[in-house]
Amino acid sequence: MAETRKVVIVGAGPAGLTAALYGARNALRPLVIEGASPGGQLMTTTEVENYPGFVDGIMGPQLIIAMHQQAERFGAEFVQADVDSLGLSGRPFTVKAGDSAWKAEALILATGASANLIGLESEANLMGHGVSACATCDGPFFRGKELLVVGGGDSAMEEGIFLTRFATRVTIVHRRDELRASPIMQERAKKNPKIDFLWSHVLTEILGDVDSGVTGAVVKDLKTDKIRQVACGGVFIAIGHTPNTALVKGKVELDEKGYVVTRGRGTGTSVEGVFAAGDVVDSRYQQAVTAAGLGCMAALDAQAFLESAE
Repeated sequence: MAETRKVVIVGAGPAGLTAALYGARNALRPLVIEGASPGGQLMTTTEVENYPGFVDGIMGPQLIIAMHQQAERFGAEFVQADVDSLGLSGRPFTVKAGDSAWKAEALILATGASANLIGLESEANLMGHGVSACATCDGPFFRGKELLVVGGGDSAMEEGIFLTRFATRVTIVHRRDELRASPIMQERAKKNPKIDFLWSHVLTEILGDVDSGVTGAVVKDLKTDKIRQVACGGVFIAIGHTPNTALVKGKVELDEKGYVVTRGRGTGTSVEGVFAAGDVVDSRYQQAVTAAGLGCMAALDAQAFLESAE
């Protein structure tokens, strides 16, 4: 028979771990189903300099470990498994992971979002070592370097413009000969004297190694099939994010991009008793600190819901 828990949290990035901390301190004994690869995007981040309280920065995995241990200290319980299915048609909700199952009086979705990547082997090998999918997270590490940004939408323009604060030059690599970005973002990027465009090109390989970082990239001209090397000190992939909402598609309301829709200023979803926090709801900020803040809100919202339901 499935055990009934007051709160089950799906996901163990900054949002899920903060929700676990607050839930545990408030005697809810939350159960966190953290996935086979817990930690979210911070697990592929090297040094984090913009999380409050760490004057000298902290490595992404170290921050996740510390948050995990802090939640455990107050009684949060963790299961390292992937959730296979969620039953949200009535309370208590059902959560299944492998051969195990639980019932939850309240559920917090903190499954995050995944950066869309090109799929190159070199991209994966050098992620966090000169390759990044977050300019606001990693831009300050690239002072004085020439950088490539891959993409043609608003996110690519925003990342490129932001990176000009640190880079000597930013080249935006786009597979078409015109941008998909909004007119205002196109204008801002094109007017920036530190931004160049490499039209009708695709990135085929990133050069470098884990020790020395990125030293260059190989690009292909889609009109001529000509391949050449471009010198750079970093590559930023800016082709968007995909929220990890496959588990709840058709069960809770999602927006046109697939992110969970929350109600008003809180974290409640279209299903009473189901809350959502972190990058699974946030297509705008996507920072560890904002995810943690939403995790805190979700735990407090879940506690208030449980008290009102008694």
